[in-house]
Amino acid sequence: MPPSTADAAADALAAAWQDADAAEGGRDARALNQAEIDSLLGLEDGEDDSSISGMRKIISSGMVSYERLPMLEIVFDRLVRIMSTSLRHFTSDNVEVGIDNIVSLRFGDYLNAIPMPAMLAVFKVEQWDNYGLMVVDSAMIYSIVDVLLGGRRGTAAMRIEGRPYTTIERSLVERLIRVVLADLSASFEPLCLVTFRFERLEVNPRFAAVSRLSNAAILARMRIEMEDRGGRLELLLPYALLEPVRELLLQQFMGEKFGRDSIWETHLAEELLNTEIELSVVLDEQTMRLSDIMALRPGSRVVLGTSPGGSVQIRCGVTPLFEGRVGRRKNRMAVRIEHEIARPPIVPA
Repeated sequence: MPPSTADAAADALAAAWQDADAAEGGRDARALNQAEIDSLLGLEDGEDDSSISGMRKIISSGMVSYERLPMLEIVFDRLVRIMSTSLRHFTSDNVEVGIDNIVSLRFGDYLNAIPMPAMLAVFKVEQWDNYGLMVVDSAMIYSIVDVLLGGRRGTAAMRIEGRPYTTIERSLVERLIRVVLADLSASFEPLCLVTFRFERLEVNPRFAAVSRLSNAAILARMRIEMEDRGGRLELLLPYALLEPVRELLLQQFMGEKFGRDSIWETHLAEELLNTEIELSVVLDEQTMRLSDIMALRPGSRVVLGTSPGGSVQIRCGVTPLFEGRVGRRKNRMAVRIEHEIARPPIVPA
């Protein structure tokens, strides 16, 4: 093929490839509408849980449905009542404590959302061998300092932002935290004996990580008001911290699985005393071959090994209760109980 002809063929082939690439690129660059995007991600409306695609599950993995603990809400209600009394004694002022809400969230999401400046108290639960977190916001810090140092009533606490907390402020807030932790221990007392011990005080959330950032936790936001002053105090309890008492916290009311009901105990004891049972007197037990048993006919004799006046067992079902002797009383067969058979203790399953 002459050189000019070969060059012309190569140019034609290159032009054909360019046209094909342009056409393919045009197809790839086509914009998807919202319906196609929703279909690709599995976000169609009206779908049931069984039809959720894998992509949808990955997207919604951050929205986790946590287990509800009814008894924990009662514990926090008890904490509010106890704190209202203890903080009045602590501050010598009229204190009102209330719970804004109790929510479940991821530990890392909460740490990233803490409004700074604030003080973060790490506490340890001795019996459960785990840690929790208490956060005191700046408004509460300045209010408690103002109250404990004799600030006048009717004036809002002065806040100076942009500076580190002083040693006096940290010491006074630590006293407040110890009072709240003692009240928290008392609020758990009807469920179990537990001690919340103050561990350390931090001002940087990164140094207060007491759990993995992806772990679930329960957050209780409390509001403390002292006339014109006050602030917020938040308790963060990881689910791993509450695992030792999870069964108790799942109860619907206090004493659902423990405690005594004297009325029911009395009624049960009376009914047991009136219960009729059947006793069997075992004269003898023998081991026989199946062929001998099948050979028995009406009139056959089975010789018992018990002699007149010999010892026999009295049983209830298969449980031996007493040993006695067979005799007669007023022309009837009778058994005189001589002693009780000791039974092995019942081992719970």
